[in-house]
Amino acid sequence: MREQATKLTTKQFIPAVIWFFVVMIIICLPKKDLPEVSDWFERIYFDKWVHAGMFGVLTFLVLFPFRSTSSNRTKFLNLVAIVAVAISCWGFVTECIQLYVPGRSFDLIDWAADSIGVFLAALYYAKKK
Repeated sequence: MREQATKLTTKQFIPAVIWFFVVMIIICLPKKDLPEVSDWFERIYFDKWVHAGMFGVLTFLVLFPFRSTSSNRTKFLNLVAIVAVAISCWGFVTECIQLYVPGRSFDLIDWAADSIGVFLAALYYAKKK
């Protein structure tokens, strides 16, 4: 007997949409409105961990509703790849947006951290299915 695919609803994406806007607000905060970090946090590259976490959570939340939509592994992995590339590109766009935010700047290393977070969340789903 074939498994029936679960139908997606808009409601399932509400956490992802909310988190998207939370990330957008954080990205658009001027530097003066961000908390000061100690030397210790700078030595462990805390801001890079934050970037990876924010975009990893975003990827996780976007993919979460799809976890049981299809029994076809290949289609699911294609979806995971598409979502991962799209969110990684969004990370690049957020770095470009920061060029216009007072005290903030474009940083390729931040984008790399965003992409690592995306990759880890995508890898989680790829291994789970």
